[in-house]
Amino acid sequence: MTIEAKPLRRDAQRNRERIIAAAHEVFATRGFAATLDDVAHHAGVGVGTVYRRFPTKESLVEAVFTDRLEDMVTLAEEALAAESAWDGLVDFLRRAARLHAADRGLRDAALSMNEKHFTQVGEHMLPLIQQILDRAHAEGTLRPDTGLHDFPIIMAMVTELAQNSSACRPQLYERYLTLILDGLRARPGNSDLGPQLSEQDVQAVMRECVPPLKSR
Repeated sequence: MTIEAKPLRRDAQRNRERIIAAAHEVFATRGFAATLDDVAHHAGVGVGTVYRRFPTKESLVEAVFTDRLEDMVTLAEEALAAESAWDGLVDFLRRAARLHAADRGLRDAALSMNEKHFTQVGEHMLPLIQQILDRAHAEGTLRPDTGLHDFPIIMAMVTELAQNSSACRPQLYERYLTLILDGLRARPGNSDLGPQLSEQDVQAVMRECVPPLKSR
């Protein structure tokens, strides 16, 4: 027999919505470095109220960002539908970088899709990105010595610049994304990049780029 969860009382539901809205704003500016105390202060509720709704920061992050990461899945699906594989890849990277530049929390979430709280989204997203790259490789427009594990590093570099230059030069990251895209394009005379990165290589770098969720 299935026992349905009781609906939240109206005041409890309002508190939950207030907490999620506040978390959107706090994580957008501070990323995963923000704490549940920060969210409670911004929401104007006691930290105990936050913990009753979301006992861990991981549970709050999941509630805030799962839908937004599904939007990234939609971007990848649209890239696959582009007539030119290269144009689809470029459009996907530019649109993704723009979203990450505007929201540090979304950036941290996207770079953490291998974490357990985003496993389901990652299972949708990563195969789509692989298809985007396979299509561009088959088209002959993406240099053959690049692979799936290069792209989290590229996005980490570009979006870190975007976050650090937002106050003085908010569009600066676009210049360097263009330079990187130019380097990704297959052409005679491309220098050999050497061995491709492994998933373990990427995870090691991401541990340095994204604050741990275990902090309050």
